[in-house]
Amino acid sequence: MSSETKSKSKKAKTGTPASETRSFQAEVKQLLNLMIHSLYSNKEIFLRELISNASDACDKLRFASLTDKNLLENDEALGIWISIDQENKTIIIRDNGIGMGYDEVVEDIGTIARSGTRAFIEKMEADKSSGDADFIGQFGVGFYSCFLVGKQVTLLTRKAGTPSKSGVMWSSDGTGEYTISSIDRPNRGTEIIINLKDDDFQYADEYRIRNIIEKYSDHVSIPILMPKQPDPVAEESDDAEKTEPRQEEGQEWDAVNKGSALWTRPKTEITEEEYNQFYSSLTYDSAPPALTIHNRVEGKMDYISLFFIPSTAPFDLWDREQRHGIKLYVRRIFISDDAKTLMPNYLRFVRGLVDCADLPLNVSREFLQQNRDIDKIRQAAVKRVLGELKKLSKSDEDTYNKLWKEFGKALKEGVVEDHENRQSIAELARFSSTRGDGESQTVSLDQYVDRMPMSQKHIYYLTAESHTAASSSPHLEIFNKKDIEVLLLSEPIDEWFVSYVSEFRDKTLKSIAKGDLELEDAKDGESSKKTEEEKAAENTLVQKIKEVLDETVKDVRFSNRLVDSPSCLIADETDMGGNMERLLKAIGQNAPTAKPILEINPDHALIKRMDPESEKLEDWAKLLFDQALLAEGATLNNPGEFVKRVNRLLVA
Repeated sequence: MSSETKSKSKKAKTGTPASETRSFQAEVKQLLNLMIHSLYSNKEIFLRELISNASDACDKLRFASLTDKNLLENDEALGIWISIDQENKTIIIRDNGIGMGYDEVVEDIGTIARSGTRAFIEKMEADKSSGDADFIGQFGVGFYSCFLVGKQVTLLTRKAGTPSKSGVMWSSDGTGEYTISSIDRPNRGTEIIINLKDDDFQYADEYRIRNIIEKYSDHVSIPILMPKQPDPVAEESDDAEKTEPRQEEGQEWDAVNKGSALWTRPKTEITEEEYNQFYSSLTYDSAPPALTIHNRVEGKMDYISLFFIPSTAPFDLWDREQRHGIKLYVRRIFISDDAKTLMPNYLRFVRGLVDCADLPLNVSREFLQQNRDIDKIRQAAVKRVLGELKKLSKSDEDTYNKLWKEFGKALKEGVVEDHENRQSIAELARFSSTRGDGESQTVSLDQYVDRMPMSQKHIYYLTAESHTAASSSPHLEIFNKKDIEVLLLSEPIDEWFVSYVSEFRDKTLKSIAKGDLELEDAKDGESSKKTEEEKAAENTLVQKIKEVLDETVKDVRFSNRLVDSPSCLIADETDMGGNMERLLKAIGQNAPTAKPILEINPDHALIKRMDPESEKLEDWAKLLFDQALLAEGATLNNPGEFVKRVNRLLVA
């Protein structure tokens, strides 16, 4: 339960249903406190949130009624009614949508969406100074926006298809408790009555409310109705005394919103501002989208797709259980918001909709998951989005790189999930590089291949736990010396990326920390000038080190990749790399443990000083191994012993 019962249920003498007072959940109290004492200048978004909730309720009823007409209760004209009582300074928002039952009110109105609770509260507190509360709807807490302007909020509701005695009344001033009771309610749907704070009486103005509706909710498909305004010309010509306001029962209403499905209009007739406003109403994102993709398909299947790619990542991008993005309509009737049906998980940041003319209205979730037409729409949608991203990457590299910074990690997942489009995703990928701008991921595989020498056979890369570890790795030394570019991969998903993209433009991707190097004259140091006696001594040293580290490493050998460092660790060509092994263990997977190979630099002063017959050789050998581990960003199994070993060698 989202809240605790403070007082037990009570029944009136007349036998009316129970009433009880409950305490809000701790997180809800914290949120409401922020709302009530907020200094946000953009409080008007409370109306957008409530209209959005009402529209969703109507969509849910319309969909549910496809299989159960009785839910409509002979009232098929769905709508949202907004009225103002200036004298009492109240706003009333009413819909005849699906409504809620008693338990639903307790759970849904007394609770913040659990996955977003902490993130939302942190965002609220962080954005106090900016005066912008425009992000509220992104967190699934839209109802609570009532308390931006309201000192007392009352909710009346009844779920469609239930008897009138199943109505519910909920009321709170937002200070820690709410009262809930069962009531008789003839009308289905939900009604919210907001008693305005003294500082927010400006919202008890019909002209202001109409402007807010037109600004934020003009494209809502459900009619948003307000009391019909009298004809000013008729009023001026009428010398008679003003009549009393009409009662609710006889009130005439007119629609404030256009209610037209923007996506059905030709692209040439839609302005950028209209697209941006629609995107904002769809996503609650105040920033304009980075990319708008509007397409109409006619042929064996007729459908319209309208996709948006946000400028910044939504807060829940990494919540894989969260529903994201794409809505399905059939002939403008909302069917589903199960994004997995229409867009793969790696494109979960894409927002928008698909409106299909050829699907049946009464579709089930199973139908959507198994239908070939839906599969074809999905395939086409993915290709369209990837194609537009590719166009953007060529026409506006700076904008694309900003998008990659926001969504690149998610896109990289696509090489694992989407075999069909793996090559397209690889073309879109951006990486850090030894020729790039620091940690920024701006280098594409195409750019890398275009500047490769003709003789180079591979696309070289290095994976590490951080960019710092990668850029300072001893594995790079020979490549830096020979001015050979290396991609620096420091995100966990990169290990999977290179596992699935093994080749690009006929060039194989090769880790510089695995197997043998195939560089011509890879090491031009002093080795070739050494006498046979010196080489024999070095070989003896290698054998002695191998004996010391026999249980730790697979082999010890001289390196042709080290220039300035004494040692490094590499994996055998067919073994799992150390970074991948650590990643798998960190997420609780059983990773096969493969012994690494220790490579040493025979030209380094430290190696030259090592005496195969010295009693300190064991300490030196283990120090070389530990140093190599630390250089690749790994942690030592026994840091205390490492410190003692260093101290022994320092005083020797």
